[in-house]
Amino acid sequence: MSWQGALIRWYLRRRFLPATREPIDVARVRARTAKRVWSPRPPIDFRLHEQYAAADAPLRGEWLLRVAGAARTILYLHGGGYYFCSPKSHRTITFGLAPRAQADVFSLDYRLAPEHPFPAAHDDALAAYRQLLAEGRRAGSIVIAGDSAGGGLALATLVALRDAGDPLPAGALLYSPWTDLACTGASLRENDGHDPMFSADVFARVAPLYLGATRATHPWASPVYADLRGLPPLFMLAGSTEVLLDDTLRVAERARAAGVRVECEIGQGLPHVWPIYAPFAPEARRALDDSARFVRRVTATADEEGPQSSETSIAS
Repeated sequence: MSWQGALIRWYLRRRFLPATREPIDVARVRARTAKRVWSPRPPIDFRLHEQYAAADAPLRGEWLLRVAGAARTILYLHGGGYYFCSPKSHRTITFGLAPRAQADVFSLDYRLAPEHPFPAAHDDALAAYRQLLAEGRRAGSIVIAGDSAGGGLALATLVALRDAGDPLPAGALLYSPWTDLACTGASLRENDGHDPMFSADVFARVAPLYLGATRATHPWASPVYADLRGLPPLFMLAGSTEVLLDDTLRVAERARAAGVRVECEIGQGLPHVWPIYAPFAPEARRALDDSARFVRRVTATADEEGPQSSETSIAS
């Protein structure tokens, strides 16, 4: 592990982990996150276009657009336990992915719990993907991505799209996905005390905020329980000491058993959603490099078909 990675682990254990043992205060968590957001500048040859008005739904959020047009698109679903964070809090990931993959990135500002419990976020993700198709972006040129709760949401979106018979995207990036809101993974016990970021019990306290009256094993809320047959290729990563490690490992195992192509990287000692620490940590930069190679590979035919958009066509 790099010294940057070690420093991040130390900081998380000292500042973030204790807060996960406290009672959940939604307003306070959101306020803290908003204050701590650091926004990198849009990468060279890309333009940021924010569209956060209610009327912008189903594509409410923000575009990072390649000025010359892009042949591929990433639909990004941010993490935050379904109740906090936003596209702005995850720009280190989206701004890192876009130039590496030479892709337009749309980061969705989906509705948050507890004001909007399941299936609100799920419905928003489905609607956003379908709107991308309606606006002419080809399914085979789209990759859906997400981290933590957003990673679980991305996988659940794939399942729902398949169930509905929609054209599926070319693949999915899942960073430390939270796929089991019933909180049954063995790593919740085995890694409790080793995870520098979370106490294991926090997930059982957060899950009801999103679930509301929905059962925790509903496959569109907890896709580890879903039938994964027929899904496109998955790129997954998680840290070896995460309490949510099994949420990745069980999905990878079940997807492979169902015939899905899966790439799964386990970072030794790395924290939850470590790509978010780009460009500071070399491990984060490498994870984004690997992610971009996956995106380009599964959307290879998009290069032959040419750009689908330009920054002027979206902003107009």
